[in-house]
Amino acid sequence: MKHRIRICRLCKQYTLKDKCPVCKSETNDPHPPKFSLDDKYIRYRIMDAYADNPEKV
Repeated sequence: MKHRIRICRLCKQYTLKDKCPVCKSETNDPHPPKFSLDDKYIRYRIMDAYADNPEKV
C-alpha cells in the first residue's frame, strides 16, 4: 500500500512530493511496515536497519 504523505530525512518537512520542496532531497515514507509474526523476511529487515550502525547488533 502506498501512502501519500512523505517526510524529508534532512529537514523533517512533510510533503506529498517525491522530492522535498525545501532542500530538494529525496523523501521517504514515514509509516512503519506492517508487522506480522509470519514474516519470513524479518531477519533481513533487521539486518538492513542496523547496517549503518553495526555495534547495535
